[in-house]
Amino acid sequence: MVVRRLPRLRDAGVTPEQAFAGTLHVNETWTQLDTAYSHAAGGRLPDPLPCEAYCHSLTDPSILSDRLRDAGVHTMTVFGLHTPHSLCSGADPDAVRGQLTRSVLSSLDSVLAEPIQDLLMTDAGGRPCIETTTTLDLQHALHMTGGNIFHGALSWPFAEDDEPLDTPARQWGVATGHERIMLCGSGARRGGAVSGIGGHNAAMAVLASLD
Repeated sequence: MVVRRLPRLRDAGVTPEQAFAGTLHVNETWTQLDTAYSHAAGGRLPDPLPCEAYCHSLTDPSILSDRLRDAGVHTMTVFGLHTPHSLCSGADPDAVRGQLTRSVLSSLDSVLAEPIQDLLMTDAGGRPCIETTTTLDLQHALHMTGGNIFHGALSWPFAEDDEPLDTPARQWGVATGHERIMLCGSGARRGGAVSGIGGHNAAMAVLASLD
């Protein structure tokens, strides 16, 4: 989404710049996450929806034009957690996007001193500058199964005591069912989303295999 300015928080002791400079975790207490997981496991959308907000224009203002930057405009990206892919099964895609959009905005509003909807920029056609991408959208656009950005269920990064570690690929956690193919993304045993750990470990396994 693109906002005219950063929203004020309910906690007046925290400035918008402080709140959005890193990752703003919203409705992510232990009990909220536990309840959200239960709802998602049952195929329901959690309420409130746990989410994480990032303001990339604070980190890198160059992503905006000089005119927008001078006007105080910012971009904001929000990840919704525990959003079951089953919501997209057989449902109208636009209806699902609308439901998710409302849930995200409502969750954000719960910690803001003003509705974020009122701060959204509008395009030339008068439409709010907000785009919602579902797991189904990710699956179609990027061929990620289930739209899972981690390429599969998360697991512990360490090897079990009885796990075979007879090859560099297995030792580095990048093995597949094919000896000459190694995982170098988030699906690796020690994959870390955008950390690059999977790529590093795959490279180390390849080097070790050449010895």
